[in-house]
Amino acid sequence: MTIQEFRTTASDLPDAVVNGRLFINGVWREASDGGTTAIINPATGEVAATVAASTTSDADAAVAAAKAAFEDGRWSGLSGRERSRILNKAAQLIRERAEELALTESTDVGKPITFARAVDVATAADQYEYVAALAQQLDGSVRETPLHAHAFTRREPLGVVVAITPFNFPLILSSTKIAAALAAGNSVVHKPAGDTPLSALLMAGILADAGVPAGVFNVVTGSGGTLGDHLVAHPDVSKVAFTGSTDVGRKVAALAGQNLRPVTAELGGNAANILFADADLDKAIGTVIGAFVFNSGQFCMGGPRLLVERPVYETVLGILKDAVAGVPVGDPTNPGTVVGPMASRKQLDKVSSYVEAAKAAGGEIIVGGGPLDLDGGFYYQPTVIAGLGNDAAAVQEEIFGPVLTVQPFDTEEEAIALANSTEYGLASGVQTSNISRAHRVSSKLDAGIVWVNSWALLDPAVPFGGVKNSGWGREYGPEALESYTRTKSVIIATD
Repeated sequence: MTIQEFRTTASDLPDAVVNGRLFINGVWREASDGGTTAIINPATGEVAATVAASTTSDADAAVAAAKAAFEDGRWSGLSGRERSRILNKAAQLIRERAEELALTESTDVGKPITFARAVDVATAADQYEYVAALAQQLDGSVRETPLHAHAFTRREPLGVVVAITPFNFPLILSSTKIAAALAAGNSVVHKPAGDTPLSALLMAGILADAGVPAGVFNVVTGSGGTLGDHLVAHPDVSKVAFTGSTDVGRKVAALAGQNLRPVTAELGGNAANILFADADLDKAIGTVIGAFVFNSGQFCMGGPRLLVERPVYETVLGILKDAVAGVPVGDPTNPGTVVGPMASRKQLDKVSSYVEAAKAAGGEIIVGGGPLDLDGGFYYQPTVIAGLGNDAAAVQEEIFGPVLTVQPFDTEEEAIALANSTEYGLASGVQTSNISRAHRVSSKLDAGIVWVNSWALLDPAVPFGGVKNSGWGREYGPEALESYTRTKSVIIATD
C-alpha cells in the first residue's frame, strides 16, 4: 500500500477547520485585522488549513466575553447537576464525531490516525464524562468550632481561566484543562498552539452544540509570543492553565505573578525507564519502545532514557536494534503506521541536531540516526543511542522526538541516582518482577507519576503533574477540579 493511497487532503477536513475563524462570545469571526496563518500538514509539508491570526484586541474581546458570561451567571450560576448534563452531552458529541476529530488531529499533528481515534478522541470524551460526575460533588463542609456560630465552607469557581496548550496533544491537553474549568463553573479562553489549532476549533462547535452558553468558552488562534503573554498578564484573568516547555513556563508564571494569579503548569519532561535484570524482557522491551516512539516521541511523559541493569545490558541493546528497526513509520492516515512525522520542520531540525551532537559526543547509534525522506513530510527514524555519559545533552535535555538513550547501571541506588539526575520530574518507570523493589524504587523517584511494568497508563481519575522543573499542580482527578475553585468560609453568629 503506498502513501498516496492514504493521503489526506484539505477537502477531507471539516470546513470549520479548513477556514478557521475565532470563536468569541458564541460567534465565529475573523481576526480584527484580517490576519491569517497557514497550518501545515507535517506528513506532506503542504497547507492543510488557514486560520485567523488573533490580535491582542481579539484577546481582549475574548476575555471580556468570558468575564461577562461569568459575572451574569449564565454558567457559573447553574447547579453542578445542570453543568454535568451539558458536559455529558459534550462527551456524547465527541464520540459521535470521533472520525472527524481523529482525522483533524492526525492531519494537524501528524499522529497516526489509529492512535488519534483510540487514544486522543476517546480520552477527550472520557475527560468530559469524568468531570461531569465531579461537577455534582463540589460541596463545602460544616466545621465544628467553639465559636457561637455556624461555620461552613463553599467551593466557588474562580472566574476567567486562560488555557494555553502545546502542539503535541492538542485535543487531550486542552480537554484536561477546559473540561475541569467548565465543570467547576468557570469561563474559559483557550489559546491552542499556533501550529496545531484545528481540533480546538472543532471543540468550540461541539461545546456550543452541547449547550455551553455563548461567551463561556472562547477560542483565539495564533502564535504564542505576544498573544499568549497578553492573555497571561490580563488583569481580568483569574487563573492560567499552561502546558509547554519549562522555559516558557517560567515566563508564564512570572507574568501571571504580576497580578498574583494562580498557575497550573505542566512543563518539560525527560523520564527515565529503569529496567532491572529480573524483568520479563519481552514485555519490558515492548514497553520501552512504546514509551519512546509514541506520538513520534513528542510526549512530555514519554520515556526517552533507558537505564538497564548491567547483566542484561548487551542483550537489551541487541533486542532493541532488531525491534526498533521494524517499527512502521509513514503516512499517519495508514492504519498500520505506528510512528508518523514530527509536528513541524522546526521540531524535525531540533531532533536532528540533538542526535548529531550525541554522535559528536561519542554516542553509538544502535539503530536509526537520521531523517527519512517520505513524500515531503517531517519524518525521523526511531533512534537508539548507547555509550553517552550522563552529562551529554541528549541524556540531560528534552529532545522531544523518537530518540532513546541507553545507559547501564550496577546497583539499585545507582539507578535511582541516574533517574533523578536531570532537572525534570514529570514521570518515571520501573520494569521489574520484584514487587518489593517496585515499591522501594518508585517511592524514591522524583516524579509526579511512576509506572511499574507499564508506561503511559492514564485515566481521568488519576492525577499527574510535575515536580522540580517539570512544573506544579495536577491534571486529572478531583485534585484538578479543586484547582479551578477557591474556598470561601462563611461564619454565621448564632447568638
